[in-house]
Amino acid sequence: MRDMMGLMKQAQAMQAKMAEMQAELDNVIVEGQAGGGMVKATMTAKGALKGVTIDPALFKPDEREMVEDLIVAAHEDARRKAEEAMQAKMADITKGLPLPPGMKLPF
Repeated sequence: MRDMMGLMKQAQAMQAKMAEMQAELDNVIVEGQAGGGMVKATMTAKGALKGVTIDPALFKPDEREMVEDLIVAAHEDARRKAEEAMQAKMADITKGLPLPPGMKLPF
């Protein structure tokens, strides 16, 4: 029974840390790039797109499609970095918890 109480306390502490981490993720800013840095997308670790920067050299009428593709690629790069940041924070929170291998949080 003592182990169960300890496990419950760990779960409560982890829940508090998870809430704190969720709040922190709004303040973690990542930047994705495409086209050798000619297009950049900035977003929060939660995935909210904050801005897009496009090198003026790309503004040629016949290259519109390429610019659109680069924006999508930059956003995807930023999203991937946001996911990595979130996974790193989760690893810090769950460190030391007796979780079965392969179990991911949040559930």
